[in-house]
Amino acid sequence: MSSPKPLIPRYGEASLADLVPSLMAALGVPGFPNVLEVEPVARACLLVIDGLGYELVRRHGGDAPFLESLAASSVPLTSGFPSSTAVSLSSLGTGRPPAEHGIVGFTMAVPGYDRSMNVLRWALHGKPETSLLEEVLPERFYPGQTAFERAAQAGVEVVLVGPVQLAHTGLTRAVFRGGAYRNAFSLGDLAAETAQALGEGRRSFVYAYHPDLDSTGHARGIASPAWRAHLHLVDRVAADLASMLPRDSVLVVTGDHGMVDVPPENRIDVSERPELRQGVRFLGGEPRARHVYTRAGAEEEVLAAWREVLDDQAWVVRRDEAIAAGWFGPSVPDPVLPRIGDVLMAARGPVGVTERDVFWLEGVLVGHHGSMTPDEQLVPFLLVRNG
Repeated sequence: MSSPKPLIPRYGEASLADLVPSLMAALGVPGFPNVLEVEPVARACLLVIDGLGYELVRRHGGDAPFLESLAASSVPLTSGFPSSTAVSLSSLGTGRPPAEHGIVGFTMAVPGYDRSMNVLRWALHGKPETSLLEEVLPERFYPGQTAFERAAQAGVEVVLVGPVQLAHTGLTRAVFRGGAYRNAFSLGDLAAETAQALGEGRRSFVYAYHPDLDSTGHARGIASPAWRAHLHLVDRVAADLASMLPRDSVLVVTGDHGMVDVPPENRIDVSERPELRQGVRFLGGEPRARHVYTRAGAEEEVLAAWREVLDDQAWVVRRDEAIAAGWFGPSVPDPVLPRIGDVLMAARGPVGVTERDVFWLEGVLVGHHGSMTPDEQLVPFLLVRNG
């Protein structure tokens, strides 16, 4: 029996990196390819629910009847690698795959530092948490125009609606420049602010984001009553937004990744496995999608050790193998290469590699994501149109 293969993201065909460009093309913004074939429209709303995987929606139709009804007649998109919030949101904000926007992990190497950078916090990962906002300027980290900047220049009213704590983060500054940010303090507030913003201007694009489904899944697991209850709330908000669409507008509901539960006995802590530390400078990524940065000359030793420990539970490859297979995009520019691990690990079984000494929280979380299984990689592309 052959081993399962990773679900390589379908960049340029049906990935999150193709979603915003297709919406911009539908809004008449020049220079964007419309590979998802969204029909012309005057107003577009993109509702991004963190942790909303396509397979999860299909399996929980009783908790999300509105979303499931749309999913039944839709084709999912692929998230990107790693299937992680920082990576996926960057693909949405820039309209580019990870190789091009350069954010290749929740945590990743940046030149000149002996530990990885936490992209969501824009700080060195672990303790002490040292901000890099002054040393690694977000506007220079991704120096190209964002998709939102291009839309605003073309006369589209661009608004972002999301939690107040995300308004001025390094990630927001790096990949979401170009729109006005409006704070949302709850799911209900998100719906109200989004509906209002969508009706403004001659043409409008609203990006609405909510993180709590993901947070609940991490803490309680996707099999928990808490996660199912929150999915039901998300379903109602999506249905309400669809009912409030103005004429000549479209609502697209998607997620940044799916999620799987990893039981405690399958969480491998490198602090207890010295063979996984031998020859390793530091780790990046997250438990189900690890960047392993090796010491000079130790790549083969590290590769062999990680393959032996993970056995048939993960795909463990060299950096050049991952790049050649298109994990990060069609091609990787030279400045992005050092950000990618010398060895890559992508889990295919219900396992995760944690690092208690650096980030203790990983070892107690139930829900995880990052890899290229269908449960993590596939996200909804649910479209509702009015007029």
